[in-house]
Amino acid sequence: MSQHALSVTREQNFPEWYQAVVRDADLAETSPVRGCMIIKPWGYGIWERVQKGLDERIKETGHENCYFPIFIPMSFIAKEAEHVEGFAKEMAVVTHHRLKNIDGKLVPDPEAELQEPLIVRPTSETIIGDAFQRWVKSYRDLPILINQWANVVRWEMRTRMFLRTAEFLWQEGHTAHADKADAMAETLRMLEVYRSFAEDVLAMPVVAGEKPENERFPGADNTYSIEAMMQDGKALQAGTSHYLGTHFAQAQNIRFQNEAGELALCHTTSWGVSTRLIGGVIMTHGDDDGLRLPPAIAPKQIVIVPMLRDKPEDAAVVEFCTGLAAELNAKTAFGEPIRAHIDSRKIKSADKRWDWVRRGAPLILEIGPRDASGGNVTFTRRDRLRDGPKVKSHALPRAEFVAGVEALLREIQNALYTDAKKRLDANIRSDIKSFDELATYFGPAEEDEGGAFKGWVRVSWSRPTGPALEQIADKLKALKLTIRNTPLDGKTTDAACFFTGGAAVEDIIISRAY
Repeated sequence: MSQHALSVTREQNFPEWYQAVVRDADLAETSPVRGCMIIKPWGYGIWERVQKGLDERIKETGHENCYFPIFIPMSFIAKEAEHVEGFAKEMAVVTHHRLKNIDGKLVPDPEAELQEPLIVRPTSETIIGDAFQRWVKSYRDLPILINQWANVVRWEMRTRMFLRTAEFLWQEGHTAHADKADAMAETLRMLEVYRSFAEDVLAMPVVAGEKPENERFPGADNTYSIEAMMQDGKALQAGTSHYLGTHFAQAQNIRFQNEAGELALCHTTSWGVSTRLIGGVIMTHGDDDGLRLPPAIAPKQIVIVPMLRDKPEDAAVVEFCTGLAAELNAKTAFGEPIRAHIDSRKIKSADKRWDWVRRGAPLILEIGPRDASGGNVTFTRRDRLRDGPKVKSHALPRAEFVAGVEALLREIQNALYTDAKKRLDANIRSDIKSFDELATYFGPAEEDEGGAFKGWVRVSWSRPTGPALEQIADKLKALKLTIRNTPLDGKTTDAACFFTGGAAVEDIIISRAY
């Protein structure tokens, strides 16, 4: 292993490799609060790129941003029994409004107990529903299309940075409609926004589909997801979109006068993605040297490392780098100015290069006296870093490099997607015909963590519900497997249901998952 590579490879231990990437790419660190993380500038810079790109797409579909309180009255949650059941074990509760020094210790003031406990926002359907019932009076007020960027708290017991933390950042969209058809169209429209964003911006191929009944969002009629395959074969639910029917409208009294003059319940939706997307990018694109970032979301797309030696020619190198950075920053890629950066830190040039390799900067330029005097640019592509154990570098005349840099960044973006898509397509098996074969393929549940690569299995089923579905879910759970979704491509791979032998109606994806 190279002295600059990570301390552990993906093959040796994928979970440990993931933690090493988060640490060595300087993305985040654990916080003094159990289960929470501190997102560092490079990690937050990635989130800002995700946020900016997705926010533009959300607004293009007619939604407006707003903000609701982080605290939700207990009574709001209690109105929706099915919803509260799904989140009850994860809710953080505020019961007092001040502290008091008693016997030398700060404790909740017994006289400051809240009349009604407040829930720290796990999701906002209930408090937004309360606003909708005030905002909606007539069919002319519909649809309502809003989104908020916020933090939420879900008291997770087993945490992993970016993938599952007690507090995380996300966006959550909430809409109200006059009828089911309009609400379902909204649900699927936003699922498509997530799918295209994941593939076009994150270079992360996904399978979009509907969740089975037992995997729906609490209180939803239909839940849809995009599922991405990580390099260890596990699925990552990267985004969800829910048709909530009239359940929340009934609980929150969201009614409107329709065109016939009658009172009717609104049909509502919700949908969201979170900082979990960063975890997905790490596990989709990272290699044994660290992170590889798609240029579309890299906070710095091009990093220029001046090769300085404390000699007179250093001034020419600095001047060359400064002019080059200005030229690059004046160009555009992915519809916005290129983000080029000169690393002027007072550390060894080799250490700078490997720091940016681990952080995943798409292009790393190393400019020395010969480059400056000859008018050349020496660069390394992070997506194609090595030729065996050696790092590959390329050299082009400055004018040629600058002229072609937009195409080069696009090529890197496309190459990352192509690699991930090939891996996804090659590792969805449709030849497994019995539960025994399924169990043999995935192996014992205890081999899950850090075990051998296992992909996804696609089978046909009859869409059982109720107790029949619960029995299937329990059998799968014993192997640490879940049904991820029913792909929207509408295909079936077999005429018979994998579980019951009855007539199949659709395919499902089965896998282990994060």
